[in-house]
Amino acid sequence: MISIKSVSKSYGSKIVLDNINLEVPKSQIYALIGPSGAGKSTLIRSINALESIQEGEILVKGVSVHSKQTNINQLRTNIGFVFQSFNLYPHLTALQNVTYAPIHVKKMRSHDAETKGKALLASLGLEEKCNEYPGQLSGGQQQRVAIARALAMEPQLMLFDEPTSALDPEMIKEVLDSIRKLALTGMTMVVVTHEMGFAREICDKIVFMAEGKIVETAHPEQFFSNPQTERAKDFLAKVINH
Repeated sequence: MISIKSVSKSYGSKIVLDNINLEVPKSQIYALIGPSGAGKSTLIRSINALESIQEGEILVKGVSVHSKQTNINQLRTNIGFVFQSFNLYPHLTALQNVTYAPIHVKKMRSHDAETKGKALLASLGLEEKCNEYPGQLSGGQQQRVAIARALAMEPQLMLFDEPTSALDPEMIKEVLDSIRKLALTGMTMVVVTHEMGFAREICDKIVFMAEGKIVETAHPEQFFSNPQTERAKDFLAKVINH
């Protein structure tokens, strides 16, 4: 589904991504974890060209994301992206947020988009919130609307950039439960997360990054019980004991 080949990116003299190579197969869930400043968000944002790259290539279903020949808007219709800060339209209801892109981008009939949008919101426990505006919703509810909005485009790939980092602790579980449900459908996902228990439980692979490099890639049980690098051991000692 995703093929990242020798990708590098710098801001001036600061190397943000340093020769990244990664393959994400269809229907697999990969967690990107690591300390702040490791390059995780830059990497996930570069998968749908929200960030540019200076070297290498990223392919999604065989299409080169950063090629000048690629119609990026068309490619993005296959890639759902959930931000840490929700990014909902404040002047639209929950349902209108979910139906906006299917109606305006996919030219779906309003009635069909609304039927589908209501079903998506209901599947995420939000059937009562269709006509409420983002300002009337809790952070966890807003993030679930954002997930429904991404799913409304029927993407083949979902990217999550720290989807729970802006949430109060009691709201984190409802968002993670929504992602767990999505995992059961066989959706291909890449998740940048600080939630180690979630990463261990749900993900097929852990990709540990530090200083712009992929330091270690392993199955969750292996990574959490027997990390192979000193950098990973140091990181886990800090995050799991605190």
